[in-house]
Amino acid sequence: MKLVKITFLVTIIVLLNSCASKYNIINPERLNYNSKTTNQGVTLNYKYNLLDKKYAKKEVKRGVKLVAIKITNNSEKDLLFGRDMNLSYENGNDLVILEEEQVFSSIKQNTATYLLYLLLTPMTFNVNSTNSNGFQETKSSTPIGLVVGPGLAVGNMIAAGSANKKLKKELLDFDILGTSIKKGETVYGLIGIKSDNYDAIKIKIE
Repeated sequence: MKLVKITFLVTIIVLLNSCASKYNIINPERLNYNSKTTNQGVTLNYKYNLLDKKYAKKEVKRGVKLVAIKITNNSEKDLLFGRDMNLSYENGNDLVILEEEQVFSSIKQNTATYLLYLLLTPMTFNVNSTNSNGFQETKSSTPIGLVVGPGLAVGNMIAAGSANKKLKKELLDFDILGTSIKKGETVYGLIGIKSDNYDAIKIKIE
């Protein structure tokens, strides 16, 4: 019986430390970029480490990096990102940019996992007293798990769903693949790349 109580207590602690994470808007237009490279009049600024909490953990787990980029076209012609200009690593290896849906699927929170909070449903709050023989006995028992379990499950699923919605919107708003960057124009984007490292990136003009 004691082992069951300990197991139940550990389960509660794990669940309460697994709450949904909010999504902090990145907004590439307002970032301070710490890396810069230029090629044939085209300047690339980029920044790693954009996510935190559960989203950052998903990056590590899935081997995906979300990168904010700023491209300024000071060349003599309009350029199409993904055709006339591409990205590569500093060592010359090609950098493969993932489709927006691939990025979202890789790093989004799984809302279904918060159904595990329903494991708290059997939880009760007991008030004990000592009887005339000196033994502990339950005076009253309140099934608080009927409220706590479903409440935490639904609350976290809603929070995770809302955070994922913000992530998806920002990925769509700053999807730069196939974007035409006119001469003298600066554009901002969010790209997902398949990588476990924070390798230096450079821009290639085709």
